[in-house]
Amino acid sequence: MSDAKPRGRLLGIDTGTVRVGLAVCDADRIIASPLEIRERSGSERDAAYFRAVIAREQVVGLVVGLPLHTSGNEGKKSGEARQFGKWLQEISGLPVVFADERFSTAFADSLMWEAGLTHKKRKARRDAVAAQIMLQAFIEAGCPEEVLVKTLEG
Repeated sequence: MSDAKPRGRLLGIDTGTVRVGLAVCDADRIIASPLEIRERSGSERDAAYFRAVIAREQVVGLVVGLPLHTSGNEGKKSGEARQFGKWLQEISGLPVVFADERFSTAFADSLMWEAGLTHKKRKARRDAVAAQIMLQAFIEAGCPEEVLVKTLEG
C-alpha cells in the first residue's frame, strides 16, 4: 500500500428493498454530494441503470452502506447489502467496499429537519443524503484499502 492518496470518483450507495440512494464524490475524494434516488425495477433494468451512472459519473469504485445493529453486529439487512454489493461488482467490474451506515438515515433526517424541509421534501431526498453522509464518513476515514479485503470476504 502506498502513502499516496487514492484518486477517482466513488459512488456511495444506500440500499433498500424499494429505493437506492446514490451519492458521488469528487476525483480527489474530498467531498461527497447527494446524486439521486433510484426506484428498484428488476436486475436487468437496474444493471443498465448502474452501468450508465458509473460511466456518466466516471466512477472507479463503489461504497455500499452496510446496515449494522447498534452493537456493530450484522443482521439480515447486512446480508442483503452484501449480496447487492456482490451483484454490483459482477455487473460493473469495479471494486466494492462496504461502509458502516449506522445512523446515516437518522442523521440525514435531522439535518433536513434543521434546514426546514417539509416531510415530503425530506422523504424525497432522504436516501441520497444518507448515501452522502455514509460516503463522506468513508472519505474522512481515508478510504481505507484494507476495508476492501475485509468486507469482500464477509
